[in-house]
Amino acid sequence: MSGGAFDYKQYNIREIHETIQSELERMGNPKPKEELWNDKAYYDKHPEELNWPIESDAVVNAYKTAIDLLKKAEVYTQRIDWYISGDDGEESFLRRLKEDLEALS
Repeated sequence: MSGGAFDYKQYNIREIHETIQSELERMGNPKPKEELWNDKAYYDKHPEELNWPIESDAVVNAYKTAIDLLKKAEVYTQRIDWYISGDDGEESFLRRLKEDLEALS
């Protein structure tokens, strides 16, 4: 059966935490040309606009917390999905849940 109880929404959760991770990784890096919509004069006055913003430590920490929680939510959703769908019995559900959560650490 391979799940489906939640219409595979766990992959949406993965996409969200991967997008947040991408936001962290691009902080302070130059924006690609297609993201630079203003003229040269504007960027001469506002050179900081040439790079992605660097967020405060508080925001970065909130992003990291969100990523951790979303990864756990993805694991729980996947494991429960397979359990509800009959792909896993109780023993394998609990074992795989534990293994998947430990793999995040």
